[in-house]
Amino acid sequence: MSKTSINHKQKILAITGGVGGAKLALGLSKVLTEDELLFAVNTGDDFEHLGLHISPDIDSLTYALAEENNQELGWGRQGETWQFIESLDALGGESWFRLGDKDMALHTHRTQLLNSGATLTEATSAITSAMQISHTVAPMTDAPVRTIVHSDQGDLAFQHYFVREQCQPAVTGFSFNGLTEAKLNPAIEAWLEGCTGIVICPSNPYVSVDPLLKLDGFAERLRNLPVVAISPIVGGIAIKGPAAKMMAELNVPASAQAVAEHYKHHYPGLMNGFVVDKTDAIEAATITNGLKIPTIVTNSIMVTLQDRVDLAHATLGFLRDLAP
Repeated sequence: MSKTSINHKQKILAITGGVGGAKLALGLSKVLTEDELLFAVNTGDDFEHLGLHISPDIDSLTYALAEENNQELGWGRQGETWQFIESLDALGGESWFRLGDKDMALHTHRTQLLNSGATLTEATSAITSAMQISHTVAPMTDAPVRTIVHSDQGDLAFQHYFVREQCQPAVTGFSFNGLTEAKLNPAIEAWLEGCTGIVICPSNPYVSVDPLLKLDGFAERLRNLPVVAISPIVGGIAIKGPAAKMMAELNVPASAQAVAEHYKHHYPGLMNGFVVDKTDAIEAATITNGLKIPTIVTNSIMVTLQDRVDLAHATLGFLRDLAP
């Protein structure tokens, strides 16, 4: 599938988290060239495990863009084997975080690069280049930022909540250790010069998008640009991940409208457009008229590659229409 530019002057920044956002990211990569599109990726989910630096959201995007993501599991790398983790489990080691053998190779290489003095940006570039990915995958920062989930079982590191505890604890809020000291990735900063629009992929607004928007005044830098977000909630359900469960536990309706309200309340004046699935067409008028955020209705459930490309086209066309 050849790339075709919607507008020869397009220069788009796509903000994304893990698997859900990576689906649209692949569609965007099929539509825009590497000179027209850069990905800013959440790193609040990163953690150190078994002596390795693991970047789950970066890896989900990397595997998606390389078209090597595991379609059966919905996460990880295709063609994966599990001898390492099975052997570790048999030895009584920590096996709750399911690391495949191919995945282990990536984590090991990243850790070696970091230990040799590379930044996370440089390590990510080396890995994506080796996997024949032409678009830039930019970690939101090179500094350590760690998402903490406040819950009825105490404060939990994100992967402990998400994987070890399988999202079972009821959440009461979130914080991001290291966020106030962290600086926005210079690659993202440079890309904003001449940038024509921002796409917020359908990622969890609380733990995938908020860390980036709250980082180093980043949201403020976007206020003069058209910003469009795609709802990760369809028909009251999170297409991927625990967003709907989190919203219910925070006494927030699990709806596309509530996602739009979150962005409007926490980042006034930031959102110029919102995209909802056809299932939530009735909410579009409320978001447009009540929240004053122009909203379009399209198919946002991405099962096939064509679904991803179609949503990318719809989003970019909407973004173009909103631009000054």
